[in-house]
Amino acid sequence: MARSSNQKLKLLYMLEILKEYTDEEHAISTSDLISKLEQYDIKAERKTIYSDIDILNDFGYDIIKSRQKNLNGYYMASREFELAELKFLVDATQTSRFITKNKSNALIQKLKQFTSKYEAGNLQRQVYVSDRVKSDNENIYINVDCIHRACQNNQQISFTYFDWTPTKEKKPRKGGAAYIVSPWTLIFAEENYYLLGFDEKANMMKYYRVDKMTGIEPLKENRKGKEFMENFNMATLSKKTFGMFDGKEETVTILFENYLASVAIDRFGKEVDMRVRDEEHFSVRVKVRVSNQFFGWLAGLSGSAMILSPESVKEDYKDYLKKLLENA
Repeated sequence: MARSSNQKLKLLYMLEILKEYTDEEHAISTSDLISKLEQYDIKAERKTIYSDIDILNDFGYDIIKSRQKNLNGYYMASREFELAELKFLVDATQTSRFITKNKSNALIQKLKQFTSKYEAGNLQRQVYVSDRVKSDNENIYINVDCIHRACQNNQQISFTYFDWTPTKEKKPRKGGAAYIVSPWTLIFAEENYYLLGFDEKANMMKYYRVDKMTGIEPLKENRKGKEFMENFNMATLSKKTFGMFDGKEETVTILFENYLASVAIDRFGKEVDMRVRDEEHFSVRVKVRVSNQFFGWLAGLSGSAMILSPESVKEDYKDYLKKLLENA
């Protein structure tokens, strides 16, 4: 009798069966394994199953033969990802703001392939985050890939940049004129991707929201601004910048009530300069980029934090608060 053309793929089909139908709580018997192989028009005998399992183990897979009453047969003992790791990745995918709902579902379906069908059910769960807003830009993956390739090839890029209007329409900045930027790195901050690039005309590094970029094209010209990037301190960026809105860098001293110690450390890092002022207060001396977003963060602490110095930033904060009251 002629052998099936699938016979040469026997080991690969066995591996797929073990991945899909077994885990540490579910095993497959030799007879069931033979039966499932027959569904692919593959003939197998018990003695060849034993040797095939040995080959897979020799190649590096962790397939165990169990003779326990409740777990009798072969099962895949370890995989590329543990179930807890996959759950973490699913949660991160579902709650990530920059990933669209459709892309989240597609990624979760792919993650399911890394575990058995029994454990895959545990991955289809809902993670609810208050007021979660998901991006609707399906091209963000393409944008990220284009930027990475331009960085690798040392190329400048052109793109158009837009804002949203009150009627929920995209309005291109600069009348739709192309931005020419030297891309240096991508930053994930404030639940969004940002491009850090050098603007040669302005002679400075600037940030661009990746999901607001369209029509990204690589240019033949090499990137500019290498000396700026070499002096750019990425480690302190998230501590100084609020909402990725730039501003003048100032060394600011802020007085906090003691219960906000964790808030200050979460925002500025454990190494921040903190000093006890009295039994109820401590102060922090830190470099920040002063912007309305910084003032908004401070105001959100409900009067339990105040700027001590410098006087210029203190006055700007007062003006910010006055405008809030005027518009209340």
